[in-house]
Amino acid sequence: MATAEKRVVISADAETLTRAVAARFLDRVAKWGADGRTVHVGLAGGVIIGDVLTQVGAHADLGSVDWSNVHFWWVDERFVPRGSDDRNDAVARRAFLDAITVPAANIHAIAASDESADAESAAAAYEAELARFGSDDTAWPVFDICFLGVGPDGHIASLFPDRPEIRITDEAVTPVHDSPKPPAERITLTRPVINASKRVWMVLAGPDKSAALGLALAGASYHSVPAAGAKGTRRTILFTDESTAAQVPPELIDDQY
Repeated sequence: MATAEKRVVISADAETLTRAVAARFLDRVAKWGADGRTVHVGLAGGVIIGDVLTQVGAHADLGSVDWSNVHFWWVDERFVPRGSDDRNDAVARRAFLDAITVPAANIHAIAASDESADAESAAAAYEAELARFGSDDTAWPVFDICFLGVGPDGHIASLFPDRPEIRITDEAVTPVHDSPKPPAERITLTRPVINASKRVWMVLAGPDKSAALGLALAGASYHSVPAAGAKGTRRTILFTDESTAAQVPPELIDDQY
């Protein structure tokens, strides 16, 4: 599968960054929706992605988008009770999903700990749900946009460095036990699903993310730096701010996207 070269898009600061990504997201979905396309979006957790989604919810164009053919998925989830504020889907619902007119069947949440016997069962159920929207080529929907946050250690979704989950290629979804970042129990999509996305949008900001950004761009081993292995088939964009990107080579900066 072909992948797109990583490019970096830089905003002045974190607030400008989240506003710009939110506006770009709404612009893309509005255009696709106007064409009557079915759109699949992979949503992530984390503070910076939560800020982006909050900006989506506050945007003046939110209500003008046709959301009827947009499907929302999660690249990972914390295996905690449904009502927990720790759940990534709870963040997205508060930020904008509860404010848009979208069919409930288009919001594909991962089962919570009070809805599934264990993380293995929740992962299997989500893999089956993904398969309902798969094709002859993939056993999952191809995300038009896949959001990813990036941890200071370079993790994406709940794929952490030097752990077995990052090496899985024969499953679409896997449980994570003893996560190095709490909560300990999680569910995550695997690299093949993420890398089948047309557009991978990684969003990261802050001085603690500079090293991860540099390693992701330098082609580090995806086993040790999972963000280095995240690539879309059409676009692979790292959205960041000036302070985080101070050491990014000029040739990798995209001021046109």
